[in-house]
Amino acid sequence: MPESHPGPGSNGLSFDLTTRPWIPVLDHDGIQRELSLREVFEQAGRLRRIVGDLPTQEFALLRLLLALAHDALQGPGDIDDWSELWGDEQCFTPVGPYLATHAVRFDLLDPVRPFFQTASLRTAKDEVFSLNRIVADVPNGEPFFSARMPGVERLTFAEAARWTVHAHAFDTSGIKTGAVGDSRARSGKVYPLGVGWGGNLGGVFVEGRTLRETLLLNLVAADTANFAIDADDAPAWRREPCGPGGVDRAPTGVRDLYTWQSRRLRLHFDDHGVTGVVLGYGDPLHSRNRQHREPMTAWRRSTVQEKKLGESPVYLPREHDPERAAWRGIASLVATEPARGQGGEAAAFLRPAVLEWVARLVTDGELERGFLVRARVVAAQYGTQQSVIDEIVDDHVAMAVVLLHDQDRRYAEQAIAAVGDADRAVNALGDLATNLARAAGLDGEGPRAIAREQAYAALESPNRHWLHHLAQADDPHEQRLVWQQQVYEIAVTLGKRLMDAAGEAAWQGRTIELKKGTEWLNSALADRWFRSALTKALGQPQPFGTTSDAGPAPAPDTAKALA
Repeated sequence: MPESHPGPGSNGLSFDLTTRPWIPVLDHDGIQRELSLREVFEQAGRLRRIVGDLPTQEFALLRLLLALAHDALQGPGDIDDWSELWGDEQCFTPVGPYLATHAVRFDLLDPVRPFFQTASLRTAKDEVFSLNRIVADVPNGEPFFSARMPGVERLTFAEAARWTVHAHAFDTSGIKTGAVGDSRARSGKVYPLGVGWGGNLGGVFVEGRTLRETLLLNLVAADTANFAIDADDAPAWRREPCGPGGVDRAPTGVRDLYTWQSRRLRLHFDDHGVTGVVLGYGDPLHSRNRQHREPMTAWRRSTVQEKKLGESPVYLPREHDPERAAWRGIASLVATEPARGQGGEAAAFLRPAVLEWVARLVTDGELERGFLVRARVVAAQYGTQQSVIDEIVDDHVAMAVVLLHDQDRRYAEQAIAAVGDADRAVNALGDLATNLARAAGLDGEGPRAIAREQAYAALESPNRHWLHHLAQADDPHEQRLVWQQQVYEIAVTLGKRLMDAAGEAAWQGRTIELKKGTEWLNSALADRWFRSALTKALGQPQPFGTTSDAGPAPAPDTAKALA
């Protein structure tokens, strides 16, 4: 039940986010610390990365820092501006004076203009609600802060600041309490208006060796093709403070989107921390056809929405599949196709603009072809009409930027084809598991699913290692052959395990129905079918070691993957 609290700001407290530590970071010694906004930019070259209570919080905080960098540096306007920043170890020096100028808007507890909040926000009954409304419980029903079960009664000011940023980006949908002055309220309620802006995205960003590199690699220039940043683009702290209710408007660029006020929020606190919150809907924003504004997601064309809306093309953010590891979806990261194909048809998918930007950097020679980055994918998956977060996706693909090179697509093509090699081998293993089960008189669906899952798990580490070193090869096609050989040997090893576990009933076999008639299926025939399928999928690779009746001996990397 909600309880009444004194109004915020009544005790004259202050928590200045520009000087007080609240952003968790990991330094190069592996030590986690909390820093202020000013300290993060001053030490960015000596830090590995931001960390967060959740990966989605890290994503939201990174976007906040990027909005600050774009605004303080007033750019970059073009690739030459970016090159100067990249070559200057002190490139973030202007952020300090900028923060001093706007410090009044970064006070979490300010009674008039609190950071990312609406000072006048209240319900008709002056209710204040549990902090559970902004602290994400993931997975659903298993609160992240388990030590605080059954609810979050108090947050430090630093924690509250992080969850405030996260709420604007990833808050769930559902019915929310209507605030006084919100014209959308009906009988004290506002009906579902969707998740926070970040929750719509299949989030993608690029990580470098340091936080400084990460910030700069994601700092997309204003003149990037097929991307728009208006001259008057501004972050939330350079706009008028939000009142109750929402403003229906279009975003002006990355500063705006990275700090989009999708919620109206008001923290309640005492001398020792934050004790409650009022939370409602803020500025609405639909996700269709925002590809020219939002750089941190891939996009998919939606023919369903085109028919519904009577317009074409319609693009929506391309969501991540939590069941599919990032390396298997590398095509969505490195593949590129023209916005208009044959006959003027719109592309089915669009690569994230942030990766288009990095592709431009390597194509124009600003980054060496072998420069290593991690394409990081982060997203929330919602359930039950988007009223809860069911799962969080957090994965990465380590690769050399040559895979993004627009003028030399050989490396990207082989990286994408390598996933196809893995898929075909996994299908062959799935068929083997099914046939062994059928030979024993059992249902094959369960064994097939387990075999496929184990196969993808065994291939993941070798693929990441192979992809990491692909750029060092003069001929990427030859490296593809090396990969096919690894896949072949991993698949044969896993197949032998399935054969060994099949049992006497599968060895004896039974008659099964096929399209062409009946067949006596036993483990020996299932194995011949499997090896034939592997050879058809991968050719007949030369083994790393000696061969035997059990197939080629595993390569060192293969053995490690299967250990």
